[in-house]
Amino acid sequence: MDLASRYKGVVGFVFGNENSGSSEDSYVERLLDRISNGVLAEDRRNAIAELQSIVAESHAGQLAFGAMGFPVLMGVLKEERDDVEMVRGALETLVSALTPIDHVKRATNEVQPALMNTDLLSRESDSISLLLSLLSEEDFYVRYYTLQILTALLTNSPNRLQEAILSIPRGITRLMDMLMDREVIRNEALLLLTYLTREAEEIQKIVVFEGAFEKNFSIMKEEGGSEGGVVVQDCLELLNNLLRSNASNQVLLRETMGFDPLISILKLRGSSYSFTQQKTINLLSALETINLLMMGGSESDPQKDSNKITNKTVLAQQKLLDYLLMLGVESQWAPVALRCSALRCIGDLVAGHSKNLDALSSKVLGEEQQVEPALNSLLRIILRTSSMQEFIAADYVFKNFCEKNKDGQAMLASTLIPHPISMADAPLEEDVNMSFGSMLLRGLAMSESDGDLETCCRAASVLTHILKENTQCKERVLQLELEASMPSLGGPELLLHRIVRYLAVATSMKNKDGKPGYSYIQPIILKLLITWLADCPSAVHCFLDSRPHLTYLLELVSNTSSTVCVRGLAAVLLGECIIYNKSSENGKDGFTIADAVSQKIGLTSYFLKFDEMQRSFIFSSVKPTQSHKPLTRSTAASMTEIEDVDENDLTDQKNEDHPILTSLFDSQFVNFVKSLEVNIRENIVDVYSRPKSDVAVVPAELEQKGGESDKEYIKRLKAFVETQCSEIQKLLGRNASLAEDLARTGHSQPELTAGSGSDRVQVETLRRDLQEASQRVEMLKAEKAKVESEALMYQNLAGKLESDLKSLSDAYNSLEQNNIQLEKEVKTLKSGGTSTSPDIEAIIAEAREEAQKESEAELNDLLVCLGQEQSKVEKLSARLYELGEPVDKLLEGIGDDMGLPEGEEDEED
Repeated sequence: MDLASRYKGVVGFVFGNENSGSSEDSYVERLLDRISNGVLAEDRRNAIAELQSIVAESHAGQLAFGAMGFPVLMGVLKEERDDVEMVRGALETLVSALTPIDHVKRATNEVQPALMNTDLLSRESDSISLLLSLLSEEDFYVRYYTLQILTALLTNSPNRLQEAILSIPRGITRLMDMLMDREVIRNEALLLLTYLTREAEEIQKIVVFEGAFEKNFSIMKEEGGSEGGVVVQDCLELLNNLLRSNASNQVLLRETMGFDPLISILKLRGSSYSFTQQKTINLLSALETINLLMMGGSESDPQKDSNKITNKTVLAQQKLLDYLLMLGVESQWAPVALRCSALRCIGDLVAGHSKNLDALSSKVLGEEQQVEPALNSLLRIILRTSSMQEFIAADYVFKNFCEKNKDGQAMLASTLIPHPISMADAPLEEDVNMSFGSMLLRGLAMSESDGDLETCCRAASVLTHILKENTQCKERVLQLELEASMPSLGGPELLLHRIVRYLAVATSMKNKDGKPGYSYIQPIILKLLITWLADCPSAVHCFLDSRPHLTYLLELVSNTSSTVCVRGLAAVLLGECIIYNKSSENGKDGFTIADAVSQKIGLTSYFLKFDEMQRSFIFSSVKPTQSHKPLTRSTAASMTEIEDVDENDLTDQKNEDHPILTSLFDSQFVNFVKSLEVNIRENIVDVYSRPKSDVAVVPAELEQKGGESDKEYIKRLKAFVETQCSEIQKLLGRNASLAEDLARTGHSQPELTAGSGSDRVQVETLRRDLQEASQRVEMLKAEKAKVESEALMYQNLAGKLESDLKSLSDAYNSLEQNNIQLEKEVKTLKSGGTSTSPDIEAIIAEAREEAQKESEAELNDLLVCLGQEQSKVEKLSARLYELGEPVDKLLEGIGDDMGLPEGEEDEED
């Protein structure tokens, strides 16, 4: 079989060969042989029981089973359906083969047999179909083990099993039928469906069509709702899988069963209101379901917004706000994670929904004499809580309440009435008798007495939401005066000035551990000031009324000990003093502020603060929307216990800013700051491109001199004005060009303090000439390298030719010696008086003549070649001289030891 060969191949890869020879392999093989070839049914059943035992306990047994066992047991499930005990044993063995052995600790890079077996079995669609068919069997254990096998396959190979189940007719239907089975099987089927419906839209549709909503809520009601166990958690997880980013399923739930069964889970029962870990998880899961409904669907769904509004309306009609306030505000004994989740749901419920906003603003909490508005209770949580996460969640409520809600902002701003000093010194418990505004102002002012700016920082965040994009509220709060904490400090102080003073004080403050100040206080106060001064010239004028404010702000932008975020936000605040400045008062107008920035900081350095801030962790990591991790069995325990961020617990060691800022600096504020940056750059260019609106006092030398006629006086004034106009035009042109270049590039260049437009032209010309000269040098370097390469090649060729010439000379000398030897022999023969001597002499002379001609021809060819090469060498030498290379060193030593032999010189002569 193909399946069997695949198993053997994998195990062969693990062990090094297909026949391991281990005792487990041989034992498993004997048991499989008994199962497949046994005659007695009882013996086959015993073999299956023994096989299940070794597979459940032995790592090597699981590996051996994967090589040989699956085809045998799948054959039993297919052909032995009538033998219930044998089918049950085969299924139990498969469960053991797919379950990791917990007590065996092995290296992470070692093959895990359970995972390998799961992967191999899930590849066969026929096996999945066979397992699904077993769900219709009457035997309880057959159905139970089958569901366990499917769950194991789905846990490790979800996509593959989802595709296989979708391809099988009525596959999902059989699983849904298991929800109405006995409790144990129902729970196992429920767990299987939670895995199956994650990120599988087609399966979600089928499950909903098969009545998942009705069956789900029925099971939760039987289990006791939020008081139930892990089964309720599984039901809610399945429900969240069906509703997440699926608008059509949300509409179906709303129009069939409604939201009342879901909201009823949030009702707290009993007088003790005890919160076990499982109850907390169940409530968190239900709140996640509420949050999914208020999201309305996926971002790409065109019906998302309308569905969101409808869901919020229906939820509010069923008194969801009351239950959320009970969990998030009134139940202070509830776990922090639960309170935070309920507060975030309140914020989402009122966001962009006018009726729900009105409901929250009019909601009153408490009983009998101890009643107060819900917004007051939320503010008290912000000012008093020791949990940073709870502060962020409650602040999120005010953010959504004030967003595009001018009436709500005006209502809160109208309560901002300074309280007397005696009230400021009253115990914290008495703030129940205060209005919202008095409590907020007390939070802003009380920090000065106890030396802790954290409460002021939290109150400043709330005030930011009240003032955001609301000019009337900004103007109203601008008039607020706070009484000085000590009579010696003088009269009342404007709230805006008090906030700026706290900004300066925060630099020297120390936190509770005695370390230098909180790294998140200054950014939050700067966020308030930026929001306050935005598009509000009167706030800018009030800010500049105190001359030290501008001086401090210039120092803060240049302060290297501050974080990148603080310096960038201070630069934005400084820019607002320019772009929203409508003052014509000398020393406070936009031109004066821009000139101070240019002199004290420098435009290049100033614009660089924006770029550094945009690259910081807070601005670069901001997300458009809050993304919550789905609550599952694996993440539930960790999500019930929220650990607050610590001053030293930063998300990035290179990041200087506190991680709380990533929550408070949302995408809206970040985008607002980016748009302000563009506006600031453009306005600074405009300020430097136009003259000052006010005319200075006329110099004394322009007065008419005594005895000077009117005609001469007018002529002198005309000449003076012409000269001044010419200089002004030149200066304006220079300033405009300089500011435009700095705003566009942001590169660090020295600032020009004198000169004219012609200086820039000269600089540009020199820069261009320098660039061209650099390119020319690079070309010459490349040409020089090419010439050197060719010279080296010809040098090697000349050496080769000289070597050949020497070899030829040696051959010629050898031939001469042979000729001499022959002449001697001829003379010897002549002396002997032989008759053949004249013939021998003629032959020798002829041979000598032919040899000489041949040698001369070859020598002439070599001389011609040498002449050509010498010409090339001379040309290359001249070129190298032009490039400044020492030619003599390159040719040094060539031909020194290769002089012509004496015989060759004689021939040339």
